[in-house]
Amino acid sequence: MEILLTRHGQTEWNFLKKVQGKADIKLNEKGIEQAQNVKDKLKNEKIDLILCSPLIRAVETANIINESRNIPILIEEKLSERDFGEFEGMPNTEFDFEAFWSYKQNIQYKKAENIREFFKRVYKFLDDIHLKYKDKRILLVAHGGISIPVYCYFNGIPNKDTLLGLALENCEIAKYFYKEKEIGELEL
Repeated sequence: MEILLTRHGQTEWNFLKKVQGKADIKLNEKGIEQAQNVKDKLKNEKIDLILCSPLIRAVETANIINESRNIPILIEEKLSERDFGEFEGMPNTEFDFEAFWSYKQNIQYKKAENIREFFKRVYKFLDDIHLKYKDKRILLVAHGGISIPVYCYFNGIPNKDTLLGLALENCEIAKYFYKEKEIGELEL
């Protein structure tokens, strides 16, 4: 089974470097253009199914990618961005954004989703789709935050202070292949 993953196109909050977890922000003009470009990059790729975050920026991106292709799109809650809680809407320079993405530190916040709980959610989703769509080629349309545990699921969690550098850029594409030994492994 093969997974393609892309992050949604740019939003105004991305441009302003504000964190957007559950905030439902639309694509800006550049984000629409980025989604058109990723559509062109994927036009010759065989895709059986698109699984998409319910947030509008991801849905808009998936719909643009799917123009004239008629690939089934399923909305998947588990692909929602990490909940940034008390940091939602803040510039990422106004709090320790690198520590927020530290698997080692595993900081517990008042409202924001804990990184290890976030990883468990994404790992369970990846285990589930492997069982459900074993012979399919799937495109995931999600978020920069989601791209971090997806990377770690397939490649292991790097021994770094922050995992922030693993996040995909807007409309960047990554490809992953399942190997049986990966299913269900999570370093806690």
